[in-house]
Amino acid sequence: MKNKKIVWIIALLTIFISVASCLQGSPIANKGTAPLTIGLMPAVDAAPIFVALKNGYFDELNLKVDVQVYTNAVDRQSALQSGEIDGTISDLISLINNVSNGFDIKATTTTDSSFPVIVRNGFDEASAKAIVGLMEVSVVNYLADEYLAPKYTLDKIYINDIPARIEMLKSGQIDMAVLPEPMASQAELQGLKKVVYENKDSYSLAMMAFTGKALNEKSDSILLFHKAYNKAVDFINGNESFTRDTLIEKLNINPDTKDLIALPIYKHAQVPDDAFVQKVIDWTSNTLGQKIDLTYEQLIDTRFVQ
Repeated sequence: MKNKKIVWIIALLTIFISVASCLQGSPIANKGTAPLTIGLMPAVDAAPIFVALKNGYFDELNLKVDVQVYTNAVDRQSALQSGEIDGTISDLISLINNVSNGFDIKATTTTDSSFPVIVRNGFDEASAKAIVGLMEVSVVNYLADEYLAPKYTLDKIYINDIPARIEMLKSGQIDMAVLPEPMASQAELQGLKKVVYENKDSYSLAMMAFTGKALNEKSDSILLFHKAYNKAVDFINGNESFTRDTLIEKLNINPDTKDLIALPIYKHAQVPDDAFVQKVIDWTSNTLGQKIDLTYEQLIDTRFVQ
């Protein structure tokens, strides 16, 4: 009787080892992947993340991703600093400011954004001067210098709130504003003119960034995140209508903007080169009126791109 029990125990152990071996390397066996919480602002560069969620690309990799959408950049920044979120889509200028101020965060890839120029009704585009509504140390200020400064003498008025900028355009208090999509199309729906300029730089200013804590403790999850991101990019570039519908749904924006939104060309995860990063550091330094000494390695983590 005792010998039979031993035989059964050996048989059960054999089955268990066999099943465990079959599961080795499978998504089911990968129980240790840490979840990620991502904070997003309402912008078109979030599309690959929303599509990856909707199409189940994170699930295929056994990666849990929770997305929080913020309408206020200050709230998003507070969530980053408190550790409520692991990463966010931000921009290189904000990243430079964060790292300069001692916050441990790095970009892992550029993302693809769209920032059209909105023009008030009646503005004479042959004019030599333009009053532009902007945030001071921001992507929109940088792009105003890139897009508009070669053509106009710019009188810059700093207005943080985007709806306030739109109202000032409508009332004729400013001539132009650089706005992110889909907010630019919301302004277009209100009767303002939208002009799309070609990006002169080789890289986007928009960045996916993760806190130092997340990069140290969740690197495997962040690698899987980028794999799902790339798969979503492949899908998006052949399914523009689906992408527009997804943005409207996830960002809760007016469906009438669907055919107005200026979508970028979405690219696989990539990091910018040193020359581009240094150019933006120099612009930020000049805008702030202070020297910024940061290295490429302090800003960019290259581990997660091909």
